[in-house]
Amino acid sequence: MRFERCRMLFGDEDFDKLQKAKILILGVGGVGSYALDCLYRSGVSDITILDYDTYDETNQNRQIGSEAVGESKIDTLAKLYPGIQAIHQQMTMVWVESFDFSPYDIIIDAADTTKVKIELAKKEYKKLIMSVGSAKRFETNKIEVASIWKTHGDALARKIRNELKKANFDRNFTVVFSPEEDKCKEKGSCVAVTGAFGLTICSETIKRILKK
Repeated sequence: MRFERCRMLFGDEDFDKLQKAKILILGVGGVGSYALDCLYRSGVSDITILDYDTYDETNQNRQIGSEAVGESKIDTLAKLYPGIQAIHQQMTMVWVESFDFSPYDIIIDAADTTKVKIELAKKEYKKLIMSVGSAKRFETNKIEVASIWKTHGDALARKIRNELKKANFDRNFTVVFSPEEDKCKEKGSCVAVTGAFGLTICSETIKRILKK
């Protein structure tokens, strides 16, 4: 049986919770694609992914499905993970403001645009698990999970905190981050870290589902 070992681990009641959970993954690159893979293999059957990009040759060091250079990320992943729902859409401020997030139990933010991430946090903080900077690093043992207000050593998380403070926003939401010092100036990346970010998000998502 496909999920027999998952049922052994979680038990029938909790495994049923996983299968019924509705998850939205925003961005399916180096982090989001691994979160998708982990959740799919763990028995979560109602997953929606959102992205608008196509695969580039430079994605091949870290993204699942990136052998399909030039093809749509969501179309490729929909073939690799039958049964998932795919939305071809760029995340913009207008989209965040107008999209109906209510059907989803958990929203995974693995997108890149800072302003959009901030807007999403303001609107859906209760359901949110956010990934911040996973580039420029290669030490997986530095990865941490914390409230946005407890993050440290990451420039993107700091910028998000500062902007939320300016907006008088003080609510908590979960962030996966790494305080590892940048190892390069440009956006060099290592799948050991980007993938581990995605797997950590998967673990946090499972824990949250099972608490419900």
